[in-house]
Amino acid sequence: MAVARRPPPPTKRTGTRQRSADGSLAKAPTGISGLDEVTRGGLPRGRTTLVCGSAGCGKTLLAMEFLVRGALEFGEPGVFLSFEETSQDLVENARSLGFDLQRLRSRRLLTIEHVHLERTELSEAGEYDLEGLFIRLGHAIDAIGAKRVVLDTVELLFSALADRSVVRAELARLFRWLKARAVTAIVTGEREGDQLTRYGLEEYVSDCVIVLDQRVVDQSATRRLRILKYRGSAHDGNEIPFLIDERGVSVLPITSLGLAHRASSERLSTGVAGLDGMFGGRGYFRGSSVLLSGTAGTGKSSLASQFVEAACKRGEKCLYLAFEESPPQIARNMRSIGVRLQPWLRQDRLRIHAQRPTALGLEAHLVAIHQMIDAWRPQIVVMDPVTNLIAVGSPIEVKAMLARLIDFMKTRQITALFTSLTDGSGASEQTDLGVSSLMDIWMLLGNREANGERNRAIQIVKARGMPHSNQVREFVMTGRGISLVDVSRAADGSVAVGSTRGAQQRRAE
Repeated sequence: MAVARRPPPPTKRTGTRQRSADGSLAKAPTGISGLDEVTRGGLPRGRTTLVCGSAGCGKTLLAMEFLVRGALEFGEPGVFLSFEETSQDLVENARSLGFDLQRLRSRRLLTIEHVHLERTELSEAGEYDLEGLFIRLGHAIDAIGAKRVVLDTVELLFSALADRSVVRAELARLFRWLKARAVTAIVTGEREGDQLTRYGLEEYVSDCVIVLDQRVVDQSATRRLRILKYRGSAHDGNEIPFLIDERGVSVLPITSLGLAHRASSERLSTGVAGLDGMFGGRGYFRGSSVLLSGTAGTGKSSLASQFVEAACKRGEKCLYLAFEESPPQIARNMRSIGVRLQPWLRQDRLRIHAQRPTALGLEAHLVAIHQMIDAWRPQIVVMDPVTNLIAVGSPIEVKAMLARLIDFMKTRQITALFTSLTDGSGASEQTDLGVSSLMDIWMLLGNREANGERNRAIQIVKARGMPHSNQVREFVMTGRGISLVDVSRAADGSVAVGSTRGAQQRRAE
């Protein structure tokens, strides 16, 4: 492709404001989950944003969702100009995310233009000029009154050029043309090697640069997003995980929730009368985070299930996230201690979501939990056990993920109960993930061996904002549920447990 160079056509600004009423940079909200939080309101309105990354990292899908959300949620028609995929390919690919591009096209909310460029057929001859592109794109914009534009992938326009100064000049000219038309634009670029883009120049002539990345660690793929540059606006510059699923793109900002949630004084029963007594007879604060940690077989899941049953009886909705057992297995096992979960499952008061941790990455698990909570709005959430997440992330990564999840649930005033497996003695005041500092309430469960038998015990390590017992209490599981037994002391002053306690009580009678 070789054309003679001509001066740029005269253009006219449409008068779209580039500053808001308070003088800050005007922004166009993307409608993409989490991205508007990271960008503090959206992309720069009437300016160009570069989205760059390697193949398969999600550039095209993010750009397409920007147009779809703009049309559906903000009434801003868009033009998608593709230099690689055909219109039919784009329509079919977007359908997997639930986007009906054909319907948007019929409503004149979206125009898709495909410019066929074959790299092997391009050659450099004379001076390069984008006049034809300006005419075609300008017609598409005017035809539907477009406010948003996507150019995907821009490098193909310059793949035959050897002179980088010409490339940079033409890119600057292209961005000036888009800015003069007062459209909010996304231009996607292919990352190559250590450079942000194939030519390493585009980032210098755009107002906002978003870098997408996909990496594989321990056979688990993770997508990450970073706002590298945003002229005239504060923004989050950290790498942030994002996910592409059947609902589109979801960005997971680490700091978007913070510690601004309210603190309720309402108390909820633990489901075990004796355990309520250890909290002054009233149970947990609503919206608090509770950790049950201990070795295998100490009763963590049983205590969690009894808490769930009590909540369902109060008329609350409970979401149980299980990482080891299937829903039927959980319901069957809990029947042995008199906890009936099946009726609440049938009434849709309880939902058990069972999945192996290795089925998804950490970010995908987090997004899935967010979506389940947003869709169903439970008052109680149980995760059993969180230590299994180590299979898909390091302890530091799992702790960061849980911190974000806890903040999210606190903003919803959801009472969350987590179980955690520990090594060695159940009395060891540590957790495999080091998450105890994130929790409002931490209880340790353990097995005590004496007289040839093992007996379960529970203690409250901390309970923020409420008085609590400092005793180590024995508890038993019966066909009528879990119950704490009264403290009984042997003749030598030690605490008697199990058969020793039973014998002492019989003697006292």
